[in-house]
This record gives sequence, structure tokens and C-alpha cells, in this order.
Amino acid sequence: MKGHVKRRGSTWTIVYDLGRDIDGKRQQKWKGGFKTKKEAEARLNKVLHEINSGAYVEPKRISVADYLRKWLKEDAEHNVTGRTYVRYREIVEKHLIPELGRYILPDLAPAQISTYYHEALSSGRLNGKGGLSAKTVRQHHAILRRALERALQLQMINRNPAAAVRPPKPRHREMKALNDVQIAELLRSVEGTQNYIPILLAATTGMRRGEIFGLKWQDVDFDKSIIYVHRSVQVVDGQVSFKEPKTQKGRRGIVLYPYVIEALKRHRIDQKEQRLKMGSSFQDNDLICARADGSIMNVDTFSKTFSQIIRRTGLPPIRFHDLRHTHATSLLKQNTNPKIVSERLGHANINITLDIYSHVLPGMQEQAVQKVNDSLTAAIENLHGSAKNTSRNG
Repeated sequence: MKGHVKRRGSTWTIVYDLGRDIDGKRQQKWKGGFKTKKEAEARLNKVLHEINSGAYVEPKRISVADYLRKWLKEDAEHNVTGRTYVRYREIVEKHLIPELGRYILPDLAPAQISTYYHEALSSGRLNGKGGLSAKTVRQHHAILRRALERALQLQMINRNPAAAVRPPKPRHREMKALNDVQIAELLRSVEGTQNYIPILLAATTGMRRGEIFGLKWQDVDFDKSIIYVHRSVQVVDGQVSFKEPKTQKGRRGIVLYPYVIEALKRHRIDQKEQRLKMGSSFQDNDLICARADGSIMNVDTFSKTFSQIIRRTGLPPIRFHDLRHTHATSLLKQNTNPKIVSERLGHANINITLDIYSHVLPGMQEQAVQKVNDSLTAAIENLHGSAKNTSRNG
């Protein structure tokens, strides 16, 4: 079979023959978008070899909709966690396919994707009441780019059109954190209830919601005052289950305040008494934070409960996740090394911590400079004083 490459604008195109069809008509294929002549020639040689060896299969004109569903089933489902997959599926089925699914996969262009992002920002909400946030549209972009990158690897397309599109820049979301007095008020409002321990742990360890409800008594070392994160609770399609931490840094040990250790000891006694009262109806899952019958807590349900607690107390409106920010902010304001804060939070690296809590650092810098200034000034004054005394004595 014959073939050649030719330049078209700033890219290269390959042209090759597939012989003649049943009616004797010549079949010629064109594939463009190659950045260099060398890249185009390599692809042409591969195609011609496949044709001559009988291994060539002409790619189907698959639609974006069919491809994305294929990608969800064959790739995404096996490479992300259950909750993440549900989110992927929701974005693909409710947003990407309705807007981009009609296009043929190899024909999907950056301009079409860019137009979709623009429209999503202005009117992308499913209820028809306005647009999606820039952060959400960036999630759409990340999923689409990942899916199309896989299509590129499978040689279903010659370039990833999403890679050429710039997603919207998200607006900075104001970090919310309670001060020590507000935390004390919050804890007092839930003292004696099953909500006390999860709120206490969130405010004093910075653990994530799912991590707190995945804790078991076997994870606590009372002698060393350390609690270990080995698992997390997730809700997928209404089903509650455990999952492992996303990263190795997520699997960690956190040193507890003495106050928290004592609270956990009291809670364990209360839980044992509850188990005796309920008898066989109590589900002994060894969980520290569980429902009254010992079963796994639905974390989404607890978040709603927390919102109700906040409204009743009259405290600033915060999410349960903001207790994590509260803990981190408190540590940083106490001049704790950001590396330690990062380890307690389970961030993959310290850069994530520094980026999220950059608003706290300027104040810390001013305090540090003032302390060094005071120390240096005192040293200089002492030195000058010693020199004056020496001069007088001389």
C-alpha cells in the first residue's frame, strides 16, 4: 500500500490508500494534526505496516457520548474510588454528554469545548437557575481532559482538544475558622450527646469527616496519646462503606491533646454501657464515632446535623469541614512549623498546606520579624551597655 505525508498550515497530515472498495472505488484516508514531519512519518509507517500485515482496523466514527460512556466503564470505574467514580459519572451523564456528546470524537475541537465552558459558567445549573462555579467547571475540564487523553493513548484521536483549552480560574473562597472561645461554646452545646466526640476530634486533630467516622478503638494508643488513621467512611449511591486513604500521607498518626485522651476514655466507658443496655441489637464494629446502635454513621447525614447545631448555637455559619481549617489555622497562629501542620492534616506535601493557608502566613511573618527584631535590639543594647561600662571603668 502507498502513502505520503504533506504539510497543511503549521501541522502535518498523513495520506494512505486502503485499496479499492467492492465497487472499485479508491479508498484514501487522511489523518492530520501531527506537530512534526517526523511524527507524521512514524505514524504513517506504522499504519502501512498494519495494512500490509492485515492488522489494520479503521477507527469507528464513534461519538463523544459513546466514547465517554465507554471510558467510564472500561477505565474510570477501575482507577478511581467509588465516590469519585459516582461524581465522574454524574458530570459525564448530566453535563458533558448533553452538551458535547453529539460530536464525533475525532472531530471534537478546542473551540467547541471552550464554548461549553463559557455557557456552563453562565447557565450550566441543572435547575436552570444560573451558572456553575469556576471550580465546578474546572472539574468538568479535568474529567474531559483525562478521558480524551486516554483516547489519544488508544490512538482514537490524533490530539487532545481539551489540552488546548484554558479552564476558568476559580475565585478564592474565604477560609472560615472559629476562635478558641467559639470552639468552647460549640463543644459545650453538644456535651453529653453523640455529636460531642466527632466535633472534638475535628477541632483538635484536623481529621477529615470520613476519617473521623472510620476510626476504631484499635487505632488509639492511649499510652502514647496517638490516634492512627487507617481508613475512611464514604457514601456511594446511598451505601455506606469503608475505604483506604487516598495517599500514603493520609495514613498517619496524630498526637492527641491530654484533654482529648481523657474525653475518649470517658466516651469508651459510655459506649460500653450503651452496648450492655442494647444487648444483641448493638452492632459491635469497634467504631469510636458511630450511631447509637454502633452501626456506621452516614457522614452526609451527620453534616446536616452539624449545620442544625451551628444554627441553634448562633455561631458563624461554618461547615463541619471548616473545623479542619480551624485546627490548622490555630496551629499556624501558634507558630507551629507548617511541616507539622501538613503531617497532622494528611496533605500529600507541604506545598498544599502552604497554598491553602497562605492567608495565615503573613501575620506569622510579621510576628516572627518582630520577635527577631526585639531579640536583636536587646542584644545590641546589652552590648552597647557593656561597652559603656568598660569605658567608664577604664
